[in-house]
Amino acid sequence: MLIIIVIILIVAVVGLVIYNLNIHKKIQTYKNINQKINNLSVVQDFMSTIGETSRVEDKIKKINNILIEKYEIKYSTIVVFNGAEYEIKASNVDERHWDSLKRLQDVDMFKDSIAQATPKYVTVNNDTERLPYQQMEFGRAKCAIFFPLYIDNVYIGYWIIESGTPHDFDNVDTTVLEVIKDNIVSVLKTVVHQKTLESIVRKDLFSGLYSEEYLYGEGRKIIDQYTISTICMFRITNLEEINHKCSRELGNKVVEEISDYIKNNISDQYVFVRYMGPKFVIAFSGVELNGVVEYINDLKERIENLEVVIEEKQRETAFPRLNFAVSTYYKGTGLEEILKKQEQYLDNCDINESDITNI
Repeated sequence: MLIIIVIILIVAVVGLVIYNLNIHKKIQTYKNINQKINNLSVVQDFMSTIGETSRVEDKIKKINNILIEKYEIKYSTIVVFNGAEYEIKASNVDERHWDSLKRLQDVDMFKDSIAQATPKYVTVNNDTERLPYQQMEFGRAKCAIFFPLYIDNVYIGYWIIESGTPHDFDNVDTTVLEVIKDNIVSVLKTVVHQKTLESIVRKDLFSGLYSEEYLYGEGRKIIDQYTISTICMFRITNLEEINHKCSRELGNKVVEEISDYIKNNISDQYVFVRYMGPKFVIAFSGVELNGVVEYINDLKERIENLEVVIEEKQRETAFPRLNFAVSTYYKGTGLEEILKKQEQYLDNCDINESDITNI
């Protein structure tokens, strides 16, 4: 009888162990699924941020805030080499500590991490110690993980996360952190093109207008405040003729007077740039095509009746001729594709055409 009871107890214990193992496995599976869902959510937030019309610096700061919120990271700092020096692109650490945070590439323990493209985990054992890279701070961070960042095998900076608790990252899932790091690199790689555009925007000497690149940065930010806008490109069709038969000085004055006239007669919410050479673009932000046709007709008539004169050169004079192409633009679609089609049309149509064409 005793043997039977023992056997029953053994079976019961084994059953409970198997049951607990199954429960643990299900919990672990649930955690993994939950982590994957969280990671997917973060990636989606990253992609949404990339698609926004804000400045590059604002995007990187927002991405860092997403990391801090979604993964409950105490401190997160993204540092990028800009070609001349290391600069902190995003951090929730007090600015008084930024000097040390942007010099981590000079710390011996992180040099190996950079050289080998591997993360480095450092921690103290008690609250009286401080991390080796800290100079004047004791209570803020007690452990950290340093991630070197590479784009196409080229080192561009680093991401460092910190905690105020010793050994806080001992059991952290580094696989997840590696995924986050790769997402940070993807974002930096994507926004670098926007940064290039923002840095090369210039103002044209004669028209005083921004160049084409402005449209894809600050200009798009203004345009995309609205769902639908009208993009208008026009060409001064006889500008080359004026330059050749009269003088380039007169041609420059034609550009200057047309630009001044339009600047003084359009709303501040519209974007007006010198696209290239004799071509200009007006983006009527938030206005549908049928709402600008009458205005463009009037604008065309007034400018073509504008006599441009240089008195100093035996009264050189010219009347500009304009050819227009207009298109509807929907927020989030390819602005550059619309402009390319308009440009192709204006460059390839009859030189004597002076019209308003819907592309």
